[in-house]
Amino acid sequence: MTLARYAPHLRATLALGLPLVGSHLARMAIGVADTVMVGWYGVEELAALVIATSFFHILFFLGMGFGIGVMGLIAAAIARDDQIEVRRSTRMALWLSIIFAVLVTPLMWFSEPILLAIGQEPVVAALAQDYLRIAGFGLLPVLCGLTLNSYLAAMERTQVVLWITLAGLPLNVFLNWVLIFGNLGAPELGVRGAAIASVSVQSFQLVLLLAYAAWLPSARKYRLFQRFWRADRAELKAVFLLGLPIGLTMVAEGGLFVASNVMMGWIGTRELAAHGIALQLASITFMVHLGMSNAATIRAGQAKGRGDAPWMRDGAITVTAVSFAVAVLAVAIFVLFPRQLVGLYLDASDPETPVLIGIATGLMFYAALFQLTDAMQVIGLGLLRGVQDTRVPMIIAAVSYWLIGMPIAYGLAFGLGMGPGGLWLGLVAGLTVAAILLMRRFWRGFARGDWTRAAQPG
Repeated sequence: MTLARYAPHLRATLALGLPLVGSHLARMAIGVADTVMVGWYGVEELAALVIATSFFHILFFLGMGFGIGVMGLIAAAIARDDQIEVRRSTRMALWLSIIFAVLVTPLMWFSEPILLAIGQEPVVAALAQDYLRIAGFGLLPVLCGLTLNSYLAAMERTQVVLWITLAGLPLNVFLNWVLIFGNLGAPELGVRGAAIASVSVQSFQLVLLLAYAAWLPSARKYRLFQRFWRADRAELKAVFLLGLPIGLTMVAEGGLFVASNVMMGWIGTRELAAHGIALQLASITFMVHLGMSNAATIRAGQAKGRGDAPWMRDGAITVTAVSFAVAVLAVAIFVLFPRQLVGLYLDASDPETPVLIGIATGLMFYAALFQLTDAMQVIGLGLLRGVQDTRVPMIIAAVSYWLIGMPIAYGLAFGLGMGPGGLWLGLVAGLTVAAILLMRRFWRGFARGDWTRAAQPG
């Protein structure tokens, strides 16, 4: 066994994964730009944006399973040159994305009573509803765009996904500047302006994706948009059963971090601010692992489509090693330069800054622990999605995050009085259990030959 054996897999993994990493970082940058620019506008508006985007993302997580789940399905169909299956699965994923967006839009339109019921201030809840009533119209283009991203990525056109995502960043900043603050003669709309900017960018990106998918010569044989209105009940059911568990898994993981924000707020405002800084730094490195996870899904799907066990094994080892190496590098940076990283988020002249740096620097140790387990659990999920195994991973995620991670976090933080550090140790515990069980499931299934013979989605 030589390193040369893995060189083709390394090149292919990086060619697929790095543009996807860039796409995820660009999306994150758009969210950061929204937060910063609304923060310049007003404190209440910023609080409303934070709670509104959390509300939006919970619904987005639930609906994104169809677009993510179809990635491995398309990759497998392309690998076995099944043009009909590529068209059927992509179309029905688009159908499900549209149906889901339409069904949940009323929740955003009438979100104020929901936000009041969970204890938000009346002013914040009202502003958040103003935002969501506009931003809700962006859910459909976001979910459909995610499905088209998967379609193009499965054809190894990830560079296009990156450039289209990047194109949205300057447009979003410009529209925010015009509409939030009322520049260039536009009305001053505050959070509503941020929402209009977001929907405009999301719609613009969807138009570009649709145009490229329709134009791409190598994709014309799939006839994706020909008689798009025709229902395919069997495939609709298959994609639904594949995608729903992924959406529920995303909600379980996203909900874990939302709950950690709430519990950190119980400890104190300074602790919550420091927690937010440490969590965002960890989120930046997570985008790298998420891009590699998407590459793992495509590569595993391709191997499944061909029934090529050695190719699947070597590809899985390679993507795991890449993500592990990035995690080790992140651990070193977080341990060696915590104060410098935290300081990037804070005003040195603010009298609160030394206290926040002290708290956040302590949390960076736990953020370092976070890296290896977070990387391995998301790579495990990516590999399993590639082989169309989603139901059991959903159960593993729910148990690991909510029956193990959350009780440990609460018990250490409040029961044993460890505070913020205890809360983060609980997150590490939940993610560690998930990483071990997900990786174990993939490799045990591989050893049995489950992933390289014909199987039903699920």
